[in-house]
Amino acid sequence: MNMGRCYNFSAGPANLPLEVLEKAQNELVDYRRSGMSVMEMSHRGKDYTEIHQNAQQHLRKLMDIPPEYQILFVQGGASSQFAAVPLNLFSENGQADYVNTGAWSKKAIAEAKRYGKVKVIASSEDTTFNYIPELSPEMFSKDADYVHITSNNTIYGTCYPNLPEVGSVPLVCDMSSDILSKPYDVSKFGLIYAGAQKNIGPAGLTIIIVREDLTGHAKDFTPTMLNYQTHANNNSMFNTPPCFIIYMAGLVFEWMLENGGLSAMEQRNRQKAGMLYQYLDQSDLFRATVNGADRSIMNIPFVTGDGELDKKFIAEAEAINLKTLKGHRTVGGMRASIYNAFPLEGVEKLVNFMSDFEKKN
Repeated sequence: MNMGRCYNFSAGPANLPLEVLEKAQNELVDYRRSGMSVMEMSHRGKDYTEIHQNAQQHLRKLMDIPPEYQILFVQGGASSQFAAVPLNLFSENGQADYVNTGAWSKKAIAEAKRYGKVKVIASSEDTTFNYIPELSPEMFSKDADYVHITSNNTIYGTCYPNLPEVGSVPLVCDMSSDILSKPYDVSKFGLIYAGAQKNIGPAGLTIIIVREDLTGHAKDFTPTMLNYQTHANNNSMFNTPPCFIIYMAGLVFEWMLENGGLSAMEQRNRQKAGMLYQYLDQSDLFRATVNGADRSIMNIPFVTGDGELDKKFIAEAEAINLKTLKGHRTVGGMRASIYNAFPLEGVEKLVNFMSDFEKKN
């Protein structure tokens, strides 16, 4: 670990690989003898065009994205996709099925209701979203334009153990907090979208992976910038893209490919999460808020059951460089977000500290 760097358990913007930061630092002022920084170059120039294409190709390779899917780089965060998805995918009859598993799916549902009929087919709100509802094929509407899920719930620490069986209806997924953490079969989805700031790069880039047949049908009042066809037709350069963030994302994709790809990422992530869950499950002081197969390997909320003790724990952890462990206000307690770039030794240090804290308290 580089001196002066903490173990950052932030839910996002999150840890970036140190090698990536150092490479970017090295190229910051003069990118590969171009005489300028990536932040200063024309997005139409040769150097940036190559950065852009490489990032797309490396992502395609990493996720094994079939040729009939387009990769779009857009701005506006995953939150702008809450509107873009219904605007692009609603047909004349305009209806979709949503599964409500947390704060972000609630926002997606509220936004989609502005443009058509939304059926919430299952929800885990009854117990503060600490599980993923059981889903069976007959729950889904045959005539829905799409089914929407949030694969991993950052705030609540849940993830789908299996993808729902939705038949021929396109499955749409907000994959913001677990994209690239493990292999997903892209062909099972009609559309995947994700904000970059957890496993991909700095905030400001949103990635859309969309099956070609789902583009080109946007409602006529869809803003130009929210129409997938706009970005597909212009190779995500209809307007100036977030060039530096795409460059950073490209470096992260290269780092992942050099380090064994997504199966290696999953193995490491499961090892890190397994270590923390194993400690929590035997602890008398701490407990995980999620049990069973729905546990996230990215975000792990845990509590002592005593608000004052939680505050003491967070303060003492901060003092030894274990930072950003405060849980979301809706869950309370603590949350350790351990995305791809988070190092194993950081989890070891956290578990050792928890063990000491438990003995003293």
